[in-house]
Amino acid sequence: MSVRFIALETPLVRALQAGGADANGQTPEQHISPGTGIPCRHCLQLVGEGEPYLILAHRPFPAPQPYAEQGPIFLHAAACARHAESEAVPAMLASACYLLRGYGRDDRIVYGSGQIVPTANIVPAAKALFADPGIVYIHVRSASNNCFQCRLQRAS
Repeated sequence: MSVRFIALETPLVRALQAGGADANGQTPEQHISPGTGIPCRHCLQLVGEGEPYLILAHRPFPAPQPYAEQGPIFLHAAACARHAESEAVPAMLASACYLLRGYGRDDRIVYGSGQIVPTANIVPAAKALFADPGIVYIHVRSASNNCFQCRLQRAS
């Protein structure tokens, strides 16, 4: 089995880059990147030093419900190409470790699936989680702040 790293959908990102409302109903804030620690959830690259980026609230779930966490994410302020789905660990995942958490068909946490793993072990850990047929997708989240990074799915 292989897995795919999934970035945010381009239509959503383009709407936000055009000033559309975020998950809180607010216009995304624009800032200038210091060159480190600003991962774009669309191209899955770090925003370069001096480049404008957006900070906004995002809920990576189809609808509000008790398990539909919402939090801050970053995007390039200008259009960027969407990350091509693949099993390669995206360049933006530059921290030492990340939280992986599995979700079921109902978009709720599959209890017992959450684990903090070294970045180099994300793919094997995801494959092990996907051995559970109840896990439909996995979130990659910041191990320190729980911020959504990207989604993992089984490759078809």
